[in-house]
Amino acid sequence: MAGERSAEQASVELELLRLIGKQGRRVPYPVSIAALMMAMMAAQVMSPWLAYGWLGVVFVVLAARWVVLGRLPEMHERPLEQRLDWAIWLSLANGLVFSVSLVAAPHLSDFQRMVQTIVLLGLCAGAVATTAGHRVVFQVFLWPVTLANALAWGLFHQPGEQHRWLDWVLSALIVFFGVILTGLARDTYRVFAESVLIRLQQNKSNQQLRQALSQAESAMAAKTRFLASASHDLRQPMHTLSLFGAALDKRPMDDEGRVIVTQMNLALQSLSSQMDALLDISKLDANVVPVNNQVFALQPWLGRLQREFQPAALRKQLLLRLDCPPEACVESDPVLLERVVRNLIDNAIKYTMRGEVAIEVNRGQDEEVWRLSVRDTGMGIPEHEQQRIFEEFYQVGNPERDRAKGLGLGLSIVTRLVDLLDLHLGLRSAPGHGSSFMLNVTAADIALVRPGAAPRQGPALPPMRVLVIDDEEPVRVAMHALLSAHGCQVLLAGSTREGLLKSMGQQPDLLLTDFRLRGGEDGISAVRSLRSAFPGLPALIVSGDTAPERLREAHEAGLTLLHKPVTEELLINAMQAALAEYRREGVDVSSVRGGAASPV
Repeated sequence: MAGERSAEQASVELELLRLIGKQGRRVPYPVSIAALMMAMMAAQVMSPWLAYGWLGVVFVVLAARWVVLGRLPEMHERPLEQRLDWAIWLSLANGLVFSVSLVAAPHLSDFQRMVQTIVLLGLCAGAVATTAGHRVVFQVFLWPVTLANALAWGLFHQPGEQHRWLDWVLSALIVFFGVILTGLARDTYRVFAESVLIRLQQNKSNQQLRQALSQAESAMAAKTRFLASASHDLRQPMHTLSLFGAALDKRPMDDEGRVIVTQMNLALQSLSSQMDALLDISKLDANVVPVNNQVFALQPWLGRLQREFQPAALRKQLLLRLDCPPEACVESDPVLLERVVRNLIDNAIKYTMRGEVAIEVNRGQDEEVWRLSVRDTGMGIPEHEQQRIFEEFYQVGNPERDRAKGLGLGLSIVTRLVDLLDLHLGLRSAPGHGSSFMLNVTAADIALVRPGAAPRQGPALPPMRVLVIDDEEPVRVAMHALLSAHGCQVLLAGSTREGLLKSMGQQPDLLLTDFRLRGGEDGISAVRSLRSAFPGLPALIVSGDTAPERLREAHEAGLTLLHKPVTEELLINAMQAALAEYRREGVDVSSVRGGAASPV
């Protein structure tokens, strides 16, 4: 504690030196004018050489103060105590020099003496501010001037003066004024020291906050890297299994084998959906999710979600109810808003054991919004946990980490999407009384709704040659099995160089490449290398890496990035979209089974 107090005292004294140094550069100008005025008055009643000689001494002291005091804060090679002693000696010299001016007092008229006294007392009062009221620095200036001033009035009187008692009273009042200034200086220094210590504490707190923020950001970055790395390592074998499962499903087999394959693919889809939750977090953290607002009617949109979740509700003997006015129409991104509502409905069904889950839409207090609510009769959420449920991986009432209840990322994704859509999410819940999540969505005129086109199935893959670059042999084998089942000729390569060599005699129609390749290569550089040989070659990148940096790199390169495990439907649709984009750019693709495209 003693060391802490001494450090605090040193900080206060250093700040005092900064203040004195700053004032030492400002005060000489008005003080010089006051000294010149007093010298001119003294020169009228005594030898001008003495009067102006004194003025010269004043200028020398003020110049010394200007030079030395201004440098004291930066003289770090000198001990702090020594620098403070110099400030005290210079203040004493200043006080002694001005007290000498009172030698002329007996020769001055009463009016001139009053002017001299007012100037000197003004300097004493100003010294409270210029020294921050430091006990020693201030008083070594105050008392020489004050006592000399009081003695001049008490001892020297004009000849024939009848009311000498007024001089004695004035002398006593000057001393009393000095006592008052001493008390004022003490209070000033206390406030000064407290303000310095408060500022030091604030700086220390700010530094701790910055350090804590830096640690939190580092932890968040480490968590993101861990998730991306773990996701990549898990997605590789899952992707291989998914491709083999899709290829196996296309082969003839008996009923028992078909059931086994179906159950295997369902398990892979369940695991894939949980990995996709991690992917959604990475996409949102990478800021690569665009918002495409549209005007759409809520009733058919929510009706489709109700029909989709109805089987899950019936399995738990729950009533899934929809109450939405037909005129309810909003403007938002239907895809992102659907992800929000899906998560809310999914959570409601997971945590409701009996009763109902209601999807309700009604007008908010503001006529310009529709309030969309997902209400359940589940176990409810205690008030102290209502903020924590939006944290990643946090789940209420699932200490055993039941896989059926997911990973605990749903509401974390919801909050990110709500922020992205600039919506407000409200929650009302109590243990034993269920929960209600409410969204306020901007209302729109139903007349602005565009009639939706009927969904169309994309055409089957045309006969084509596909180059697959992946450094994992099981992935290459699985991709060959699946694409061959779709009638494609497949070229397999483990690196960019091998892919270029195999493509020299057999030009590919489309490139599928992994993002991470051996030898420091990556999928983006592989696409650029192949396109340098075959300009405009359609390409897709397939990766298990969900790090935000990878997402941004692919987004900036204008490439479609598919994340492992890729389902058969998603892969085929992406390949169709890449070929369609190729055709829209004005390039004809004339592929024959086992043949190559001929660019125009």
